[in-house]
Amino acid sequence: MRKLTRARLALAIISTPCEEAAIYAIWRWLLPQFDIHLPVQVLIGVMIAWLVFSVWLFIFTTWTLGKQVLVGLPSMVGSKGKVTGKLSPEGMVKIKSELWGATSADGDIDTGEEVIVVSEDGLKLSVRRAKNIKTTH
Repeated sequence: MRKLTRARLALAIISTPCEEAAIYAIWRWLLPQFDIHLPVQVLIGVMIAWLVFSVWLFIFTTWTLGKQVLVGLPSMVGSKGKVTGKLSPEGMVKIKSELWGATSADGDIDTGEEVIVVSEDGLKLSVRRAKNIKTTH
């Protein structure tokens, strides 16, 4: 991840001055072609705003990429969810905003009951009623 951040930083350091040069070129040569003459203060303001936006975008992107969420079966064991389709003994459960096929290890479980994932088999989860699982703290 650190290598990717450094690569993106290097790209940002290279691309931002190029973008600033493009803004200058537009101000200097393109706008006068359309008889638009803006003061230097406007150019400076636009360039500062673009620099601030570029820095914000780099920080936001770094933060977003750093928040990669683990999804899928390896991260499911121990997760809590709710039954969305009666488990008798098979049905559907919703865990981490995802629907999964599940098999009940506790017999029939009604829709809306809270369950905990105890194991997985392929793409099917094995669940138990949450109230039947004792936690040790």
